[in-house]
Amino acid sequence: MQPPDRMTDADRLVEIAYAKVNVALHVRARRDDGYHALESLFVFAQDGDRLEAQASDDGAIDLVIDGPFGGGLEAGPANLVVRAARALQSYLGDQRGAAIRLTKNLPVASGIGGGSADAAATLRLLARLWDVRIEAGELAGLALELGSDVPACVASVTQLVTGRGEHLARHAVDGLEGMPMLLVNPGVGVSTVSVFAGWDRQDRGALDAGSFDALIAGGRNDLEMPAMAVAPVIGDVLAALAGAKGVRLARMSGSGATCFALFDADEAMARAADAIRWTQPGWWVMETRIRRA
Repeated sequence: MQPPDRMTDADRLVEIAYAKVNVALHVRARRDDGYHALESLFVFAQDGDRLEAQASDDGAIDLVIDGPFGGGLEAGPANLVVRAARALQSYLGDQRGAAIRLTKNLPVASGIGGGSADAAATLRLLARLWDVRIEAGELAGLALELGSDVPACVASVTQLVTGRGEHLARHAVDGLEGMPMLLVNPGVGVSTVSVFAGWDRQDRGALDAGSFDALIAGGRNDLEMPAMAVAPVIGDVLAALAGAKGVRLARMSGSGATCFALFDADEAMARAADAIRWTQPGWWVMETRIRRA
């Protein structure tokens, strides 16, 4: 088997770990099991981290990490890519192996599902690589054991997500898929645990995802305020996005610190991205669009 840094195009399979964005995130209650009861509309960018893999028959899972944000991750057994590979091995009951390269294009601990998307992409990638036949329900069970957002990231399509993330329903919203989307992170990572701990436990009502207008008017992210208490610069990002010409919606994703803005036109998104890059050269900016099913 060739090592990950010497794989050729003919040897490898590739998957994209699409960035996850919460268009709205309503926290309804803290559950008895310690998780939170959520209602959220997940969309996925057409871009994200990149994984590639080559099969081996020695049972080893070898991971190499590179990319602009690769330095923030360890490639050991706690990495979600390795954990996902081991979970699929355990399901199969044998020791098929793989050499995997993760190119980390998304910021770490940034509210856009980077680790969860990586785990989900690993499951998709190795299922193809190892020619695995697995029912959707069993795959979802493996994914949920890896993290609350992982099941939704397996399909990476627009979904209404409830419970702790285990209840998923494909949910098209007219005009949303394919929409230009700008992602901005101010260069800080925030702890999901800390942000949830700062939630005030006030139920502000159910999510109406029946239309884009309803998502704008009544949708919210209940973690914005506690996230800004941890990292006040998130407020600066939201202000920069909300003030852009042609923006339809600006909001924080997940537990932060990445925020997003949706636009009707690519040109408006490009102008906003250029302005932010000029005034805030230390911020991470990605121009993308919402992935179609």
